Amino acid sequence: MTIGVKIMPNALRGPHVVVLAYDGLCTFEFGIAYEVFGLPRPEMGEDWYRYSVCGIEPGPLRAAGGLTVSVDRGLDLLAEADLIVVPGWRSINAEVPEDLAEALRQAHARGARLMSLCSGVAVLAATGLLDGQRATTHWRYVEGIAARYPNISFDADVLYMDEGNLLTAAGSAAGIDLCLHVVRRDHGVDAANSVARRLVLPPHREGGQAQFIRTSVPVAREGMRLGPLLEWMRENLGQEQPIRFLATKAGMSERTFQRRFEQTTGESVGEWLLRERLGHARTLLEGRASLPLDDIAVASGFGTLATLRHHFRRRLGTSPSAYQKVFNGAAPAAAE
Repeated sequence: MTIGVKIMPNALRGPHVVVLAYDGLCTFEFGIAYEVFGLPRPEMGEDWYRYSVCGIEPGPLRAAGGLTVSVDRGLDLLAEADLIVVPGWRSINAEVPEDLAEALRQAHARGARLMSLCSGVAVLAATGLLDGQRATTHWRYVEGIAARYPNISFDADVLYMDEGNLLTAAGSAAGIDLCLHVVRRDHGVDAANSVARRLVLPPHREGGQAQFIRTSVPVAREGMRLGPLLEWMRENLGQEQPIRFLATKAGMSERTFQRRFEQTTGESVGEWLLRERLGHARTLLEGRASLPLDDIAVASGFGTLATLRHHFRRRLGTSPSAYQKVFNGAAPAAAE
């Protein structure tokens, strides 16, 4: 099947997003970029993104899923871009053409933002622009690419990284989170929430959220104590859970408990509890039955609506009532 990608004239005047197409195109990541930046959204007004596709080499180009893609424009299009998206790469170890790397360096020098999704970080790394910067990619690629590019500080434990004009996402789905983050940065929370709603997604997952937990439960005797304790903590999020109480319940000193807990989950006790409580609050807010926000604050362990609101805004960039409305379209259950 052959797909022709044309640059369509339009009256939009927002940032010009250019997405790379290449032989071996990762269609899922390419689709993410189109869905967020290229899909017509007349409700967003004239300042919404302009969208184009750049073929980095002569076509037709093969794409994952048995597709063939033809593109009208080449690397010259990058000179017009405000945001360039690299939607994956044909292989994390595949060579990056020097003309592409140079075009990206020139675009960056004049102020364009460069964004990679998943294995697309290999392209940005090859430009040298990530040297001395922080970046991320899918956790299974980090060790190999970090060895090739030791001057880049790779972090396998985050969903995405925003270093200003250089943005990188972890696994494929984390690319959605990064794209929504860019929308939020460019157009505000309401616009990002609107896009998320059409995607049937939560409005925001913060970039610092872990891609995965390295060890699901601790080994040997710690596993017998911490494993059940983690389940108890999840089932009792509405209760106070001081360190001293948890350490006693686990049969450890406070110092040992905190060390073992962080080794097991990759997070401090406080950070783990905050993430779990936010997750539980979000689940309650997404429910079909609109619970009063004060009740949700208590049930999820925040105690008061003011505390719940504070953590929602700090971590998710939105309010509990706005989040609730995204999922059920109803008026919020309590004033904010």
